[in-house]
Amino acid sequence: MITPQDKEQLAQKGISEAQIAAQLDCFKTGFPYLELSAAASVEKGIVKPDAEAENAFLAAWEDYANADKTIVKFVPASGAASRMFKDLFEFLEAAYNEPTTAFERTFFENLTSFAFYADLSAACEKQTGKTAAQLVQEGNYKAVVAALLTAEGLNYGSLPKGLLKFHSYEEGARTPLEEHLVEGALYAAGKSRRANVHFTVSPEHRLFFEALVNEKAKAYAGKYDVIYNVSFSEQKQSTDTVAADMNNEPFRDKGKLLFRPGGHGALIENLNDLDADVVFIKNIDNVVPDRLKDDTVRYKKLLAGVLVSLQKQAFDYLELLDSGQYTHEQILEVLHFLQKKFFCKNPETKNLEDAELVIYLRNKLNRPMRVCGMVPNVGEPGGGPFLAYNPDGTVSLQILESSQIDMNDPAKKEMFVKGTHFNPVDLVCAVRDYKGHKFDLTAFVDKATGFISYKSKNGKELKALELPGLWNGAMSDWNTVFVEVPLSTFNPVKTVNDLLRDQHQ
Repeated sequence: MITPQDKEQLAQKGISEAQIAAQLDCFKTGFPYLELSAAASVEKGIVKPDAEAENAFLAAWEDYANADKTIVKFVPASGAASRMFKDLFEFLEAAYNEPTTAFERTFFENLTSFAFYADLSAACEKQTGKTAAQLVQEGNYKAVVAALLTAEGLNYGSLPKGLLKFHSYEEGARTPLEEHLVEGALYAAGKSRRANVHFTVSPEHRLFFEALVNEKAKAYAGKYDVIYNVSFSEQKQSTDTVAADMNNEPFRDKGKLLFRPGGHGALIENLNDLDADVVFIKNIDNVVPDRLKDDTVRYKKLLAGVLVSLQKQAFDYLELLDSGQYTHEQILEVLHFLQKKFFCKNPETKNLEDAELVIYLRNKLNRPMRVCGMVPNVGEPGGGPFLAYNPDGTVSLQILESSQIDMNDPAKKEMFVKGTHFNPVDLVCAVRDYKGHKFDLTAFVDKATGFISYKSKNGKELKALELPGLWNGAMSDWNTVFVEVPLSTFNPVKTVNDLLRDQHQ
């Protein structure tokens, strides 16, 4: 039941009653599992170019980047780093005072190896009058952790990952934000030498991001001979979702509807607002120091080369279909392209007349396009590449999370468990049509692929609704290509101790 007070709240957030009703229906009905055809592999849906093809794709990207195109690097950076420090928060609350678990011991044994160590020691001295080393020596380990995590110290427990010091250099430590600025200069600047980098941030941290860019960007611009155009956006309030109680009624907190952020799928709106021809997407924490950047840069350019090569061919075919001057053989050639390059197949196409087939092909080719890097599976948690059935009967490439797969079905579970590749969130996207108009990316979302999670508020259980994920359901109706990239391009930081890996030292 929506009250007059609720209506006022909805108007402030830009959310309609119809949206609320649809979201509450999702809690009642849940989300269907996706029907799988197969896990994608090098034999089935994942491209593994040979050396000659790699060089051709790299050259294609250089040609494209040197034309008059707008290239943007898009970095989701709003998440807080609190999960990075889960083990250290637990240590602060523990009944014991000395490092006991393997994680805690590793952290303290390697304390001086962290890029933030100098800042941490200064924070310790300010709070206690003693350096981090002195506190460790006298066994006051918790004071060191408190100086790292709490607002009185470095506040790393509440800051986003993008603002934490990850890597050490002779001239000083770098944050992930800075590493992404450097990457933007290395593969996304193009002929104009303009590096457009866009970060999605949370409102409470935006000023910190802006301050860091103002402090650091000029030096990197000089070092890499680029002009930085750094922009920021926040997840829109209109993409928040209503929480429900256990009876699937609206959850109220102090009489007001409780809304929660709609998950990273809400960022399709932010992506949609960009004015760009090509957009690189990569997570904030997947960065390496300069000494290891060669692979990152090479394979980003490779993915982009695959993208623009396929886009050019798709545009040529769309122009042909528009002209009306084509033969039956040419229509079959276009169909073959769709099936072989985008692995998009529909058994019904063999029953279509030429005129119907042309309509089908135009609809399938005139869509946003993404090329996604896939790394060999090494047991990391997260999504993977699959061939899945769509509502219109086609089979196409999709990135799926485990929650979208019926794990009670032995065949489906085996596909997930035995998948050869893993999604590292390494995408290059083309977001204009063949006439140069921007696609409305919200029109290509599969709204039936959200996710329901269970949370609590003030001790009361609630259900939360996440929108279709940015590279899952939000891009479900895009043309998709998977390309194998080496594991060296995937170096996420999920816990603070990941910063001790060789790739981050």
